[in-house]
Amino acid sequence: MSESTPIIDVRDVTLTFGGVRALVDVSFQVGAGEIYSIIGPNGAGKTSMLNCISGRYSPNQGSILFRGRDITPLRPNDRCTLGMGRTFQNLALFSHMTVLDNIMVGRHHLLKNNFLTGPLYWFSGAQKEELAHRREVEDIIDFLEISHIRKAVAGTLSYGLRKRVELARAVALKPDLILLDEPMAGMNLEEKEDMARYVIDLNEEWGMTVIMIEHDMGVVMDISHRVMVLDFGKKIAEGLPAEVMADPYVKKAYLGEEIEEDGTTGKKEAEVTEI
Repeated sequence: MSESTPIIDVRDVTLTFGGVRALVDVSFQVGAGEIYSIIGPNGAGKTSMLNCISGRYSPNQGSILFRGRDITPLRPNDRCTLGMGRTFQNLALFSHMTVLDNIMVGRHHLLKNNFLTGPLYWFSGAQKEELAHRREVEDIIDFLEISHIRKAVAGTLSYGLRKRVELARAVALKPDLILLDEPMAGMNLEEKEDMARYVIDLNEEWGMTVIMIEHDMGVVMDISHRVMVLDFGKKIAEGLPAEVMADPYVKKAYLGEEIEEDGTTGKKEAEVTEI
C-alpha cells in the first residue's frame, strides 16, 4: 500500500430506506493520522455514514475502501479485525456487567484461545493470554481516568462516565481507525473538555485516526484537522474547519440564511403580522 493511500476512501455512496435517500453520492477520503469531523443538521445522514463505514448498513451504490481494500461486502466483525473501532450515539454497554468486563469484551476478537482450548485454562496458555489482555485493559482504564469505577456495574454510572466506558471498550479493540458518534452529547462543559483531550491523545499519542460526528462546533473547530458537512444526505462542504464554517452553504444549512446572488449570506427577515 502506498503511503499516500487514505485509510478510508468513500466513493459515491448512496443509501436509501424505501423512498428516503439517507445518503446521495457521498465521496470523501480520510488520511491516516487525521481527526476528521462530520457535521450537519439533524437528519443529515451523519450516523448513516458511520453505519456504512462500520458495516451496520450496506450502501445501495458506491464502495468503501479501508487502506485500499474494498470492505463494502464485509461484516462489522470482519472490519473490527482489520482495525476499526466504533462508539454509538445511544449507549450500547452491557448494563449488568462491570466496567472492567465491558472493556474486556472489546478484546474478544484478539483472543487466540477458543471454546476448545479455553477449558484447558491452566495448560493451553489461556491464563497467560487473559492476564496479558487485562494488562492492556488496565492501561486503557488509567488513560481514561476511570480506575475508581473499574469494578462498578456499568448501569449504575452517570451518563458521562458511561460514555467514557464505551470509549474505553472501543479503544480496547486496538483500532487504527476509531469512529465516534457524538462522543460529547449530553455532557457538561468539564466532561466535554475531558473527552476532547482524550480524543486528541488517542490521535497524537496512540496513533489512531478519528472520524467523529459532533454537534458542538467549538469542539469541532478546536480539535478537527478537516471537516465535512452533510445536508439532506449530500456533501455540501469539506475542508479546514475555519473554511468550512465560513462557507455560505454551510451557514444556510445551519442558520437558515439565504444565499445572495454574489454568494454571500443574509438572514431572512421574518414577516410580522399585526393583530
